[in-house]
Amino acid sequence: MPSPHWQAFLVAAPLLAISPGANQVLSLRNALQQGTRDAVVALTGRFSAFLLLVLATAAGLGGLLLAWEPVFAAVKWCGAAYLLYLGGRMIYQSRTPRAGEETDHRTHRRSRRELARQEFLVAVTNPKALLLFAAFLPQFVDRAAGAVPAQLLALGTAYIAVEFAAALAYAGAGGALASSGLTSRVRRLLDRATGITLVAVAGWLASARH
Repeated sequence: MPSPHWQAFLVAAPLLAISPGANQVLSLRNALQQGTRDAVVALTGRFSAFLLLVLATAAGLGGLLLAWEPVFAAVKWCGAAYLLYLGGRMIYQSRTPRAGEETDHRTHRRSRRELARQEFLVAVTNPKALLLFAAFLPQFVDRAAGAVPAQLLALGTAYIAVEFAAALAYAGAGGALASSGLTSRVRRLLDRATGITLVAVAGWLASARH
């Protein structure tokens, strides 16, 4: 079977996966709010989206979408709008509670299905994820060896494994913080910081050109 350029890929992929993007920040926040287990289960949403993107790239749709400016622009604006909504809601919910309001973070627990859906939407509407699979992975394909779709599938599967390991690290860090006895005030401040980060990412996506 034709083999892609694994050596270069295995150097670049971990660096890209560990960088604090929207999904990784979300995973950290989910673990901080609801524990490591819920955050890890929620990852099924993100990697379902990634799998779809890998299959689309192997089928040649990724490059087509990148070349089709109106579609890429629509994905970009949908992603920026969703991150803006998500970050704004986190900032609003992290406001100082009024007198008598319940502050126990456990009262705001969300279902694992909701967390997974959120991870999926952040991943599938993020144009940088599309660029990752449609523009980053092909750089490591050995075109002279042929069977390009098979090589893209292998690279995409390997990247998902690398990103999963990075996501576990973020979820583990969030879970460790959650178990360290943080006060409700500190939890709200961390939630607000996450919201601000997502809003900043939304602004960057809206202004960036691919």
